[in-house]
Amino acid sequence: MSLSVANLRVSYGSNQVLDGLCLDSLNKGSFTGLLGPNAAGKSTLFKALAGLIKIDAGEVLLAGKDLRSLSRLQRARKIAYLPQSFHTNLALSVFESVLLSLKQQSGWRVKPQDLQGVAEILQLLGIEQLANKDICELSGGQKQLVAMARILVVKPEVVLLDEPTSALDLHHQLAILTVVKQLSKDRGLITIAALHDVNLAAKFCDHLVLLNKGVIQVAGEPGKVLSLPLLGETYKVATSLETSRQGKLYVDAQLLESHLATA
Repeated sequence: MSLSVANLRVSYGSNQVLDGLCLDSLNKGSFTGLLGPNAAGKSTLFKALAGLIKIDAGEVLLAGKDLRSLSRLQRARKIAYLPQSFHTNLALSVFESVLLSLKQQSGWRVKPQDLQGVAEILQLLGIEQLANKDICELSGGQKQLVAMARILVVKPEVVLLDEPTSALDLHHQLAILTVVKQLSKDRGLITIAALHDVNLAAKFCDHLVLLNKGVIQVAGEPGKVLSLPLLGETYKVATSLETSRQGKLYVDAQLLESHLATA
C-alpha cells in the first residue's frame, strides 16, 4: 500500500495555495515529516488529502485508487486527520470522547473489544489517568493528546498530523512522537506529520518533505534534506547539519544578519 499525489492544485478564490504539487509514493510503515515555513500550504495539503476541501485539479492515490471515488465516510475510515487545535462543546469524559470517535467509524453497538481498544490507546499515550475527566477541564496539551487518541483508536491506513507537538512540553513531545513512530511501523500506517521543529523531524522521521509556496522543494532521507542550503533559504536562516555524540543528526540554525533588524 502506498500514498501518492500528482499535480495537485488547490486555491482559495484567486489565491493559489497548492500549485501542481507532486508527492512520490509513501509506503506503509513510513513516518514522513512535512517541513516548511508558515503559509507554505501544509494545512491545505492535509485538508486536501483528507477530502475536507475541494481540489481544482490533480489526483490523490491510495493503493493506486483515486480517493475521490470514495464516499466521505469511506475516506474518513482510511485517512485520519488531526488539525492543529481540537475543540469540542460536548460534555463528555475523555473515555467517552475516544469511544465516540471509534463508534462513528464502526457502528453504534458497543462491544467489549471497543472498550478494551479505548483503554489500550489511552494507556499507550500515557493519559489513562484522564479517562474519567471532562474534556473541558483539560489543558491544551492534554486535549491534544486526547485528539491523538481519537484518531489512532480507529486504526486508519493514513494518519495526517498537523503540528501534533505544538501544545506539548518536551517530555510529551518525545513521548508522542515515539508512540507515533512505533505505531506506524507496527500497524503499517502511512504517517505524515507537519513539524516546525526540524530537529524533532530529524530524530523521528525516516523521510522528509520540504514545502514552500505550495510546491515541494525537495523530498528524501533526513540526511539529504537537512544538509541542503535550500533548507536555510526556505526558512530565511543559515543552517548547518551536525552530528551529536550519539551519532544523531541535528540542525544548527542562525538568523541571517540581513534579518536581524526585523527579528
